[in-house]
Amino acid sequence: MTPDRLKEIRGIDLFKNISDPSFAALTQAAYAQNFPPNVELITEGEPSDFLYIVISGSVELFANWGNNETTLATVWPVSSFILAATINKGPYLMSARTGEKSLIVMLPSEDVRQTFENDPEFAKSIVSELAKYYRAGLRNTKNLKLRTSKERLANYLLKTRKKNNDASQFLLKYEKRRLASYLGMTPENLSRAFASLKPLGVRVDGQKVTLDNLPALIEFAKPTRLIDG
Repeated sequence: MTPDRLKEIRGIDLFKNISDPSFAALTQAAYAQNFPPNVELITEGEPSDFLYIVISGSVELFANWGNNETTLATVWPVSSFILAATINKGPYLMSARTGEKSLIVMLPSEDVRQTFENDPEFAKSIVSELAKYYRAGLRNTKNLKLRTSKERLANYLLKTRKKNNDASQFLLKYEKRRLASYLGMTPENLSRAFASLKPLGVRVDGQKVTLDNLPALIEFAKPTRLIDG
């Protein structure tokens, strides 16, 4: 771990308030590694040996049951994942794979738990981070259970527009198969949902989306902070 890399991860919310000695102890056995796309980093059911931090690239969190697979979230830089499993010393409840070439930092879970016990400020940061994950999960559950597929897609497009500086034209960050899975649809249902939004000014060409009638889309989607943040 180079000093620059340590400084980079020191800047994320989880580690901002940790003391210098605690941070040194936490990262003494950490290491960074580059992974090519589509490499499975963890498998659900396995012991939580590491806390992972995405420095560059992206990581898809997903789960399987029988012949079904679903995307749960995508982790972007610079942020951690699998924190709850690490603290609880429990098995991974989901799998993770790189979505593209990615640089990942791995912190041994035992060191994370030890620092959690010894550093009160780090413990507070972990509680805050877990609360954030819980609220995000609850919002996602409400989105999936209370909205139609068409409404979920409309709100996703509005959030993506906001992340792209309110541009009326932007590129989808997910490939459509992954987007469909994340929104709780089949690829065929996603195509139909896009088609059904055409009268509201939504045009899609490959990964490029254009929103021609924003007021109409907002009126239909009815975004709310209690679901969309």
